[in-house]
Amino acid sequence: MTNTTPLLRVQSLAKAFGGNKVLQNVSFDIQPGEIVGLLGPNGSGKSTLLNIITGFESADRGVIAYRGNAIQTLPAHRIVEAGIARTFQLPAMPEKMSVMEVAMAASTTHHGFWETLLGTGGVRAAERQAHAKATALLHELLLAHVRDLPASALSGGQKKLLGIVCALMGAPKMVFLDEPTAGVHPNLRNDIVSALKRLNQQGMTLVIVEHDMHFIREVCSRCIVLDRGHIVASCCPDELSSNERVLQAYLGGGAENDAVLEKQA
Repeated sequence: MTNTTPLLRVQSLAKAFGGNKVLQNVSFDIQPGEIVGLLGPNGSGKSTLLNIITGFESADRGVIAYRGNAIQTLPAHRIVEAGIARTFQLPAMPEKMSVMEVAMAASTTHHGFWETLLGTGGVRAAERQAHAKATALLHELLLAHVRDLPASALSGGQKKLLGIVCALMGAPKMVFLDEPTAGVHPNLRNDIVSALKRLNQQGMTLVIVEHDMHFIREVCSRCIVLDRGHIVASCCPDELSSNERVLQAYLGGGAENDAVLEKQA
């Protein structure tokens, strides 16, 4: 019998800031192994939705279930422990830590409670484990050659890659990426595309907040589109330009060709 339980289920999610209803009755499922694009014009509620799912904000109403377990009341660190990680649109990097040190600091095993209880040997074992994992991820995300540089000295694209490394240090099953290619040099953009495809082939479920429609078509198998706090579409990327509700969300109606959607989105 096939297991039809989604990896993530969002039901009737609502959030308002004062009189501004940012999310209204938002419901959707994410299946294991999907790469889903989360789209919508500015102010549609994407960032708020991402923050609520990952524990950085609380919902006014609704249920978020991960692997069948409700997580909407958990703090961010518990959601990471459950298996959901995220990146940030503008990752801030410490000035006095190297790339390797930042990656190791993101490990959930590096300075844990049990390692402290076990004493120095346990701590050293955890550090070795974190170092080995960070080394492998930096190599996979093409950052091995800058591992000893200050993290703050990286280019914008390299910082985004390091943000992905940090998200992966906790061995999540699902990662939310906030505009991973925004402002990134085309060469590094291609590296990010390749890295995300490899991660998905290894079993990682990805949800990507992004405005680059070429990137969405290249990477995503499905798109969820928000407009003014409502889901207006859940479809394949190739269907976006012919979906009237999507066109109205981005352009206010009247546009008929894909090139206009790409320009505005």
